[in-house]
Amino acid sequence: MYTPPFFKQDRAASLKFAEERGFGTMCAFDGHKPVASPLPFYLTYAADGTPQAAFHVARHNPLLKLADGATSWLLVVNGPDAYVSPDWYVSPDQVPTWLYQSVHLTGSVRLLSDDELLVQIDTLSDKFESWLLPKKPWTSGKMTAGRLEAMKKGIVGLVMTVEEVEGSFKLNQHKSDADYTAIANALGAQPAADAREIAQLMQDVRPEAFAAETNKLERSVP
Repeated sequence: MYTPPFFKQDRAASLKFAEERGFGTMCAFDGHKPVASPLPFYLTYAADGTPQAAFHVARHNPLLKLADGATSWLLVVNGPDAYVSPDWYVSPDQVPTWLYQSVHLTGSVRLLSDDELLVQIDTLSDKFESWLLPKKPWTSGKMTAGRLEAMKKGIVGLVMTVEEVEGSFKLNQHKSDADYTAIANALGAQPAADAREIAQLMQDVRPEAFAAETNKLERSVP
């Protein structure tokens, strides 16, 4: 992934982002064309600290043919994104741009056993059911044994050994305080939820810029 130094994220921050999102697009090349599937996942870590992305796909998914433990796959995990108009900058001669968060995880993928798949189903549902608290979490134990086994036969568990981690959070970090805060304020006023989320991220990443702009405004008031 092309990432200018201003936007590059370290390994820990990138993995944290991927784990918190828990949803991405898995891509591989079959020798003729790219193959991709959007899917939920969770991260675990091997004894030596190597990250692993666990997920499953439908049994007829063409990605399965590439799960040979050697072919390199790419998991793209995106966050919010938003368009930025040049009119929002304080400085002149700006151009349109797009702000976003994205992490790429690359590595080989192997099949899971039936026992490992059951653990994965429970772990994956536990992860996302926890987002819905205080709702009582759903568990596979609520299903009849026959129905659960039938559903399991329709999917295949997989795990990626993550060999490369790349993160790019483009939040206009290279801009002046005046431009940075102007863009964040403009995005915060947009109706789109992603735009407002980007605005909040900008404030979280660079709070001193907003403090400086507030102080400047206060000094200018007679």
